Amino acid sequence: MSLIRQVWILIMGTIVLATAGSVVMSIWTARSSLEAQLSMKNNDNAQTLALSLSQQRGDAALLELAIASQFDTGHYQSIRLVSPDGRVRVERNMPVVIRGVPTWFVDQVPVHPRAGVAQVSNGWNQIGTLELRSQSAFAYADLWATSVRMTLWALGVAVLAALVGHLAVRRLRGPLDAVVDQAEALTQRRFVSVPEPGTPELRRVAQAMNMMVTRLNQVFSDQSQQVEQLRRQASCDALTGLAHRRHFLAALESHLGREDGAAESRVVLVRLLALAEVNRRLGHLRTDELLRSVAAVLSGALPGHPAPLVAGRLNGSDFAVLYPQDPGSVELAPTLMQRLRAVVDGLPEVALVMSVTTGRQDRQVAELMASADHALAAAEAGGPFSCQVDEAGAAPVPGGEDAWRRALLDTLMAARLQLQPYPVRDALGTLLHQECPLRLQLVEDGPLEPASRWLPMALRTGLGSDVDMAAVALALTAIGADHQARGINLSPQSLADPKFLPRLHARVCAAGEAARWLWLEVDEVALQRHTEALDEMCRLLRPLGVRVGLEHAGDRLASIGRLLEAGLDYVKIASTWTDGLESDETRRLWLRSSVGLLHGVGLQVFVEGVRDPAALPQLWAAGVDGVTGPAIR
Repeated sequence: MSLIRQVWILIMGTIVLATAGSVVMSIWTARSSLEAQLSMKNNDNAQTLALSLSQQRGDAALLELAIASQFDTGHYQSIRLVSPDGRVRVERNMPVVIRGVPTWFVDQVPVHPRAGVAQVSNGWNQIGTLELRSQSAFAYADLWATSVRMTLWALGVAVLAALVGHLAVRRLRGPLDAVVDQAEALTQRRFVSVPEPGTPELRRVAQAMNMMVTRLNQVFSDQSQQVEQLRRQASCDALTGLAHRRHFLAALESHLGREDGAAESRVVLVRLLALAEVNRRLGHLRTDELLRSVAAVLSGALPGHPAPLVAGRLNGSDFAVLYPQDPGSVELAPTLMQRLRAVVDGLPEVALVMSVTTGRQDRQVAELMASADHALAAAEAGGPFSCQVDEAGAAPVPGGEDAWRRALLDTLMAARLQLQPYPVRDALGTLLHQECPLRLQLVEDGPLEPASRWLPMALRTGLGSDVDMAAVALALTAIGADHQARGINLSPQSLADPKFLPRLHARVCAAGEAARWLWLEVDEVALQRHTEALDEMCRLLRPLGVRVGLEHAGDRLASIGRLLEAGLDYVKIASTWTDGLESDETRRLWLRSSVGLLHGVGLQVFVEGVRDPAALPQLWAAGVDGVTGPAIR
């Protein structure tokens, strides 16, 4: 039983007992008062009647006549004259008839006044003893009316006291509920602080809880800073802060291998010409500043273009940037070249060249980089500030947004969609769940297209949330048939749709027990871009048994504060961080630290897209809970 309920029961019990006690005591006091008054009246009336009878000089007829005339007034229950020898000389009795008073009240609250007694004499001779009892029916009626009034007043006071108690309990319940919610949040691996209430006892509890949360946040913050330092050591160039060559190539390979990656992307290579000569002329410090300025341009967003996925420094003079291909964006090469020329403006000894190469999911990383290098060489042959563009690829559906919308709507209406399962297994080979990216048949009798082909069209036409709802419905139907856990990838942009979460909650509720085997995951970027929506999704779905996690994680694990508050269940680390794991001690150290950090807040850790079986022993040694990818299929 909750504390609030116990307090409320205590208050109501006290009010009921106080009300009942006051009513009973008031009735008993009124009865005693009436009995005393009737006893005094009986005694006074007996004395008066006895004085009148004493004047009759012992004449029996006159005595009886005087008693009869007094009794006939109707105010007496009995009058009796007893002679000194105990013989009853005159007696008159009237039955007690009580009207308007419940029988149970008469039985439970009897009124027994003392009889009035007086001596009747004739001079010095005693005639007898007079006993007189007044009629008690009037006393019962008066006592009943008084009891009813006192009960009504007591009930009114009790109702007022109950209202005041309700207000007091409600005022107490607010801070108590806040403390309870904080405790429940801790059980859900969400570490939140609450305002300190005014009640001293609750204030001490809240202070202790907040202090514990603050210390945990500090501990995990310190660990996250260490993890972030390890991440930068394992993936970043020390001078520019961009990804180094190995990490950039691993990120490129991971991007090309992702189901939900862009179908087409742009790989931009930038080369500073004659860097050694530039370093000699400008000096070491100015050259370093130049390199950092170029890196800032390449890693920043450009007007009319989506933000780069990853930017890296391949060697001393070569930089590389991976951009997702957005059909609605303006031409990339002139915009980027204009920004770069602004950086080196005023430095005549500095020149650069650039190449832009199209990357598709069916191209290997080695082939793509070879094409990019060839295009860069062609640009270098063209002279300073030349740019070589290598275009390729075609959209899965020809036409613009109207054609894309029609194709997607037709696909959803005809249910031309399928979940492609990929197993997620632990170190013992046990199947944990099936990761099920969605594939759509955009053209009737055509191929099933991965998310990289249709997702940009869905996002551009505003149908991303509809596609995600179709994927969830398909997964729940499959779960209901075989009770096998399935994971669905949700687009972060769907969380930005205000209608998506209510629709998702209603659909999951309708699925019943099948919801317990549903895993939902969103890209790591949702942790910063759609914070409130991610929190709301966890709050709505986790009580139904749905497990919520992040995918493609690794670059933003330092945001430990958000991980503590979101209420997630698991994190899937991107395959970028497993490339060359068996030969890179820094990466292994980062992975062990990250897994320990995530386990410390109660999250499971998986690694996605593992291609090399040689990396598996290192992953299990780091404490990873499960992996997916070609290495375990």
